[in-house]
Amino acid sequence: MSRKTYLESLSERVLVFDGAMGTSVQKYNLTPQEFGGPQLEGCNDYLAVVNPRVIEEIHASFMEAGADVLETATFGSTRPKLDEYGIGEEVYHQNFSAAQLARRVADSYSSPSRPRYVAGSMGPTGFLPSADDPTLSKVTYQQLKAVYKEQARPLVEGGVDLLIIETAQDILELKAAINGAIEYFRESGRSVPIQAQVT
Repeated sequence: MSRKTYLESLSERVLVFDGAMGTSVQKYNLTPQEFGGPQLEGCNDYLAVVNPRVIEEIHASFMEAGADVLETATFGSTRPKLDEYGIGEEVYHQNFSAAQLARRVADSYSSPSRPRYVAGSMGPTGFLPSADDPTLSKVTYQQLKAVYKEQARPLVEGGVDLLIIETAQDILELKAAINGAIEYFRESGRSVPIQAQVT
């Protein structure tokens, strides 16, 4: 018997999401080596690849606390954000690895009466396309749409139940993220719900 989908469960009750990944990682006081080297220090998302035990323990702690939904360690895993650490080419590997890691933990805590879910986290790129600032707005809508389409693919292929586009500060970037994901859905024939929120 297949488990209820995220939307089916959401229609029946409140679903509780996990807590902040970044502050949870900080509690570990990791060394540069534990991040994969000095150039990757502070790249919390990439721990899903180079030090997955840390992310797995954090996911499990939220499951133990009663969360229904785990967010993947991919908040900063768009190409522009990963480029800041020189690993932009790792977009697929990073997002897919993080999705599979969260999926394994969620599944290990799931039961027929209490399914657990995984939300593919998609955060802001750092650009503000609607802004007047010449640096922050130096990106086109189509470029942003491609960035989010690129991130959506490995998250869905990695097994997430939904995409959460979160902490968006620019409504045009949010629109690009949604439409990038939808374009991937159309081309692949696969889709998951999108949960979008602004700050």
